[in-house]
Amino acid sequence: MGDDTIKLLRECNAGIKMGLSSLDDVLEHVSNEKLRSLLLQSHDTHSRLGDDTRKYLEEYHDEGKEPAAMAKMMSWVKTNVKLGGEDSDRVVADLITDGCNMGVKSLYRYLHQYPAAEKKVKSLVMDIIKAEDTLVKEMRDYL
Repeated sequence: MGDDTIKLLRECNAGIKMGLSSLDDVLEHVSNEKLRSLLLQSHDTHSRLGDDTRKYLEEYHDEGKEPAAMAKMMSWVKTNVKLGGEDSDRVVADLITDGCNMGVKSLYRYLHQYPAAEKKVKSLVMDIIKAEDTLVKEMRDYL
């Protein structure tokens, strides 16, 4: 049980770091104040979920995991190339939607990959998925 729990927490930890980095990357390109507010609220939610993930990792005496360097670099390049054009709010909404959808897909895959993880950690994963789904729905008005 402990091994699956730690592995699932590590993946959540890395994914949340990736999500926070992506939000940071796009915020400077947002002109619509309501969109900016939604993204800042999501940043706060993800920060809180990241704190929860780190607390659980500390309980297991684990330091977590950083996002893959290549994935981070590719995300940064994609963000900056796409935001070089016009209509940045639409592009930001599109990028965030894609990122959330990839995150949800990965989280479900990890839930199935680590079935023996503790119930409280699986519940945390579902909270992260809910946050991602909520953000996707909020982005629809800006696509």
